[in-house]
Amino acid sequence: MELSVRIERWPLAGAFTISRGSKTEAVVVVTELADGAHRGRGESVPYARYGETPDSIVAAIEAMRPALRQRLNRLELQEIMPAGAARNALDCAYWDINAKSTGRRAYELAGLVAPVPRVTAYTISLGSVQAMSEAAERAATRPLLKIKLGGADGEDTARIAAIRRAAPRAELIVDANEGWTADNLKQNLTACADAGVTLIEQPLPEEADAALAQVKRPIPICADESLHDRAGLDALAGKYDAINVKLDKAGGLTEALALTAAAEQRGFAIMVGCMVATSLAMAPAMLVAQRARVVDLDGPLLLAKDRPGGLRYDGSLAYPPDAELWG
Repeated sequence: MELSVRIERWPLAGAFTISRGSKTEAVVVVTELADGAHRGRGESVPYARYGETPDSIVAAIEAMRPALRQRLNRLELQEIMPAGAARNALDCAYWDINAKSTGRRAYELAGLVAPVPRVTAYTISLGSVQAMSEAAERAATRPLLKIKLGGADGEDTARIAAIRRAAPRAELIVDANEGWTADNLKQNLTACADAGVTLIEQPLPEEADAALAQVKRPIPICADESLHDRAGLDALAGKYDAINVKLDKAGGLTEALALTAAAEQRGFAIMVGCMVATSLAMAPAMLVAQRARVVDLDGPLLLAKDRPGGLRYDGSLAYPPDAELWG
């Protein structure tokens, strides 16, 4: 396999803000594998939360060049690279080139049925109560809204109440991105329950989430930052009701599919999520989305412009990728 890797920057349609900060562009790493006749692509997003940078991801991928020339395969890749964005880009490129070289779709290679369109959440970035209320009102016709909370100003209860008034018919899920504390957890849970929120992602920091086992959970709680791959599943027992499967955390589609199956066996509900990226990053996650109760693959909707041949979105309905894009 011949390898190429590059960093791409995609401007956002507006600022994207969570409890840890704000950004105005998506910085992605695109990896390509070529066998002389076919080319496979994978896209990943460096996870700053875990110390990843675009340059570190490129370096980790480049380090695989000698092994690729020695005919390293996708399953061997799982053994020699740790979970993370670098392995995700390579793993998804493997799936893509294997599909193109065999003339079969990636879902067939995975032993899955053909994927169907799924409704995706649409994200309302963290901001002032008024700004978030206005954003929710503009998106009120969408069936599923993901609300970013975790503001340091203590106004999250006012935010979620205002958003419910602005979007009375939408299903609401909340992502606090580790922004709550044990002291405000009950208050925020109550406010979310009063607003009819149906799922809350990662309310407490990973290192402080033991408190979730000590409180009544009126709404299912979903692990995000507290989980990467299958190795972390057992530590979630008693604290979480669902998991957010993200390919950049799991290290690719291969582990994401295995993680989904293992989580289902343990009784966790499945959410599939994404970083802000182009449709090339969403495409493999659409296979995981087929088994998810909640789908959050709106990354391309937040961009000023998606890459050519990207996923088709009809409102909040996301369609599976064409073979030309991926898989």
